[in-house]
Amino acid sequence: MEITATSLKSFCLATATVCLCTFVATAHAAEPTLLHVNTFPTARSLPFYVAVDRGFFARRGLKVELEFTESSERQRQGLASGTVDIVHSAVDNAVAMIDVAKVDIVIVSGGDSGTNEFYVQDNIKDFSDIRGKAIVVDATNTAYALQARKILGQHGLRDGTDYSLNPVGNGQRRLKALFDDQNNAGAILNLPYSLQAAGKGMRSLGRTTDMLGPYQAGGAYVRRAWARDNPATLENYLAAFVEALRWSLDANNHAEAAAILVDKLKLPQDVAEKSLALMAEPGFGFARDAAFDMAGFKNVLALRAEVEGGAPSDPQRYIDLSYYDRAMTLVNK
Repeated sequence: MEITATSLKSFCLATATVCLCTFVATAHAAEPTLLHVNTFPTARSLPFYVAVDRGFFARRGLKVELEFTESSERQRQGLASGTVDIVHSAVDNAVAMIDVAKVDIVIVSGGDSGTNEFYVQDNIKDFSDIRGKAIVVDATNTAYALQARKILGQHGLRDGTDYSLNPVGNGQRRLKALFDDQNNAGAILNLPYSLQAAGKGMRSLGRTTDMLGPYQAGGAYVRRAWARDNPATLENYLAAFVEALRWSLDANNHAEAAAILVDKLKLPQDVAEKSLALMAEPGFGFARDAAFDMAGFKNVLALRAEVEGGAPSDPQRYIDLSYYDRAMTLVNK
């Protein structure tokens, strides 16, 4: 067949077009998926910093914009409105969204036991000294506020009669409220704020897990429809988080992990070191591979029912761990 100048030109043009389309398609496919993730600014933020800075999210094709919340109320609003894709916080907040706000939310992984302790001013010797004062909380009707109400009830103190709840927001704000006003008798604090409270002479009246039993505190939850529409994205996200958590708790990375806490949270070295050690403590800190603690979650539901009224609901109503299970197959490949 005779190749004319015109046919050669057409062939080259077609080839160039195919190459350009292939390049554009490949470049488009390589673009990372953007996720908006919201959590609380605590020492347990360590795996997020690790996943972002050390490329665990990027290797799973994700670009995560990490947002730190002022309060669980703001966090719940963001998730319900769709400005937040994934939330990590006490899963009791997800229960409240489902049961009270009637938003179709689902819990997709565990995370930790909360590292919570009941801290009080140095002039409070025992729970009875709280009478007539305020307890600082994030919000009044979820998670650690319910823990506080239960613990105080065990010591004969009733909310609204013997003490009041002062909702100020996240752990940093609760600690500041304790520093600023002695009438704020106490608060449930987690790391690093509990250690900072101790450093200022405040006293711990005990760990909440010792007083109330196992507790499924921090976990990941999302809008159920979003999970159905983005299963691969969610599974890769959970896989990257687990990989970053493993790195964070690996004894070989201890010095680097502590340095991250010092840098990101502006902590003294000793507070960072102690926080890291406590977060690695089974039953108090992180769960292995962010596994979901069903016994701890049943305690969450039982506590909520007891304090708020009603009977505990079926745990399966709130969870779908199939995404986590598939994520673990990615981690363990």
